[in-house]
Amino acid sequence: MRNETIAKLKAMRLPAFSEAYQKQAENEIEYQSLSFHERLALIVDAEYDFRHNNNIKRLIKNARFANSSAFLGNIEYLPDRHLNRELLESLSDNEYIRQSLNVILVGATGCGKTYISNALGVNACRSGYKAKYIRLPELFSEFEAARIQGKYQQLMKQHQKYALMILDEFLLVPATDTEQRDLLELMEYRCGRFSTIISSQFTPEGWHERLGGGALADSILDRIIPSAYTMVIDGDVSMRQRKRLIP
Repeated sequence: MRNETIAKLKAMRLPAFSEAYQKQAENEIEYQSLSFHERLALIVDAEYDFRHNNNIKRLIKNARFANSSAFLGNIEYLPDRHLNRELLESLSDNEYIRQSLNVILVGATGCGKTYISNALGVNACRSGYKAKYIRLPELFSEFEAARIQGKYQQLMKQHQKYALMILDEFLLVPATDTEQRDLLELMEYRCGRFSTIISSQFTPEGWHERLGGGALADSILDRIIPSAYTMVIDGDVSMRQRKRLIP
């Protein structure tokens, strides 16, 4: 009967439940002091934890982070970086996502913007939020390819609905007219509904010119900046140089 039950559990795709049940069945003396309900709770917890952890792994994998092992607890608060520790710690509870607020990270190349943005993204995935990391130039290329293939609206809707979207290398190169319209379309839907983390070498004051300096630029910035936390990251030496493997 035990083997038949295990086979049925596996057939129903309950691997952790099956394993926990088998463990209890093979070590009955160890569990004999527990009631039926307590023993059942242990088995159910095993299956729940298994599924929960697998879901987190799937969310992190699908987000395609540049660094999927980034962790908020490993951020280095070196004096010359002038990181706003209070702000980062407040973001760790993901309340900004629940309120559909944005985060802007500004700093020179190598200052650690990508790591911090990825750490926030991984943290969001661990709370069950669906996230997406992408470099802005890559995003624009995807939109152009989708436009040619007749899949533009499909791709746009996909990107519009991530609970958290991380746009890295934001406006590293000035946006073309078409790219400005793509960005406006994206932010128009996300504004007030979902959160976006933007990582850029330029301060928001410099974005207007890089977005063409016209009405489209005004519209895009109006959907990002008013609802965003902004953190400027300093540092005389890049984090890559600090951690370089070759002296």
